Amino acid sequence: MLIAMPSMRDERFERSVIYMCAHSAEGAMGIVVNQLAPDIQFSDLLVQLEIVPKAELIQLPKTVGAIRVLRGGPVETGRGFVLHSADFFIENSTLPIDDGICLTATLDILKAIAHGEGPNNAVLALGYAGWAPGQLESEIQANGWLHCAADPDLIFGSETEAKYQQALRKIGVGIGNLASEAGHA
Repeated sequence: MLIAMPSMRDERFERSVIYMCAHSAEGAMGIVVNQLAPDIQFSDLLVQLEIVPKAELIQLPKTVGAIRVLRGGPVETGRGFVLHSADFFIENSTLPIDDGICLTATLDILKAIAHGEGPNNAVLALGYAGWAPGQLESEIQANGWLHCAADPDLIFGSETEAKYQQALRKIGVGIGNLASEAGHA
């Protein structure tokens, strides 16, 4: 996971925690997991996408109400990505990422969730964070990002706003101890 340094100049990533989904010579892709999408509920999206009629919202499984809609990043903000536990898999649609975490970007997973047949843990992200080849490496060298190991609580935890501090604590860093300038020996 990437953790934005306090000196992050790009307001789209200020105090963000990003779960990295892909990183190769072609670039990198991740999902911001600590920024809620403003004024959007998962159940409202199910109605908007015509997965569930508005009259049937009351019949949705209780677990649907716990799924948060995140602002996943500034790229393709009209596209949804579901980060979820590996207990759910759709052939040719689900991408296993690491340590029991998967990514699915089809309506089929939303339909499964609405019918109580989806994964045990999931978040829906609108958009993603993307980097061109070498861009992320340059940002890390310029003191733009810290990193920590991913864990389910950082990805799926209900305390979305607390994830930044939680990620810093995970690597033993207090925000007051971070410098905005990189040192070179």
